[in-house]
Amino acid sequence: MSQHHGTKKMPAIHKYCEFGYVGSEGDRFGRLFDLPPLFTPIDTLKALGKKNGPMDGGKNANRTDSVPVGMVFFGQFIDHDITLDVETSFDQTVDLNELSNARTPTLDLDCIYGQGPEASPFLYYGAGEYAGVKLLTGADGTAAPDQSEALAADDLPRTSHGTAIIGDPRNDENRIISQLQLAFIRFHNKVVDAIHADNSALEGGELFEHARQQVTWHYQWCVLTDFLPAMCGNAVVSEILGNGRQFFCPTNSSPFIPVEFSVAAYRFGHSMVPQKIQVQKNGSSFELFGTKLGRGFSPLGDKDAVVDWNELVNADSGHVVQMAEKMDTQLASDLLDLPFVTSGESSLATRNLLRGQGFQLPSGEQVAEAMGRDKSEIDQVSQKAANIAGADIDLSSGTPLWFYLLSEAECIGRESKAGQFDAAEGLGPVGARIVAETMIGLMELDPRSFMHINRNWDPADGVGVRSLGEILTY
Repeated sequence: MSQHHGTKKMPAIHKYCEFGYVGSEGDRFGRLFDLPPLFTPIDTLKALGKKNGPMDGGKNANRTDSVPVGMVFFGQFIDHDITLDVETSFDQTVDLNELSNARTPTLDLDCIYGQGPEASPFLYYGAGEYAGVKLLTGADGTAAPDQSEALAADDLPRTSHGTAIIGDPRNDENRIISQLQLAFIRFHNKVVDAIHADNSALEGGELFEHARQQVTWHYQWCVLTDFLPAMCGNAVVSEILGNGRQFFCPTNSSPFIPVEFSVAAYRFGHSMVPQKIQVQKNGSSFELFGTKLGRGFSPLGDKDAVVDWNELVNADSGHVVQMAEKMDTQLASDLLDLPFVTSGESSLATRNLLRGQGFQLPSGEQVAEAMGRDKSEIDQVSQKAANIAGADIDLSSGTPLWFYLLSEAECIGRESKAGQFDAAEGLGPVGARIVAETMIGLMELDPRSFMHINRNWDPADGVGVRSLGEILTY
């Protein structure tokens, strides 16, 4: 079977006697809080996350008013850029001192560029004027067997077995994310053209590095000014930019991925994925893992599955953009019985809950208290979570952090501007602070980012794109 993200069993060390973490320079995973881990009986976690259980949102749409569905998949793309855990499984307790991150914990697009033209030459043109400068797509003669030339032109480069030739294999695990990967590759190639047209003296490695910096900085700008306000709210983003980070403050100034972020807070997007997605104007809506869009890790097989990004992100004012599902405790039914999981746990919700326990995450209540939230607010969220879980599911020892943050989003929501909270439109106070501080911190601590090199940089100094929609339709 296809090895989808998080389904492959890999060996690692079992260690059940401690939860402490001692950070050191060069670490790529760590903790924001030194708090005791929550333990919830596995039967309780499975009951909470099972199909037809309290987190099953059914098949009816319940959309946000403000978040385009393409922004959710952009969140997945960002995740694949900054973190990859290839060592842990659900049947172990994780020792962070032994855990490595296969991605760089910075917003550097290594999922697009790999290790660059010299170390990852298979991703790049091998001959001609743009050898080692432009990235390959399916239009460059790398079609999978039996794939038509027309389909290949709208697909990723692939091997003879149909495997995508890209910097991170997870960016082929569903059709939307593979089309997003393709869009970023095309953006890089168009930026190369724009830079070369402006300065024909630039060529080879110098042209590539200039283009990579421009693409990466535009991407970082969109994360900071487009993605984070949509998911976390303008209020918290502005407060962090004005007054600094309070919790994501590595003592050695070396970026790392907090597990409270990667295993809990940043999994908010799972609740926002719709049961069906319309990818073309006036087209039909298809299930994410259905026959049209495919089950992932396969070549484009139908022109109807080519994504028109004007339908999924704010780009062209003449298009009606499809919105994401509300950020709440409900997941689309298909995600609670993943069709590509043929053995083991098939509910994405249960998998998230089990992973949180394996990473020894504290309860949501503990994290909220450590962040200084009012007791009345914590009690409100905790009671909301208990009500959703129902009388038969006992959360009296504490609410799993991921479920707490979804409950917080549902009953409090995103602080779109100071004092204005929009329930189920984005992350609540605790979740938003964890996600926004981590993302901003990863940029501020990266010596190659515009936030580190030139905080006065503006997209007008590059190719001028200021939003995700403009990148994907450039």
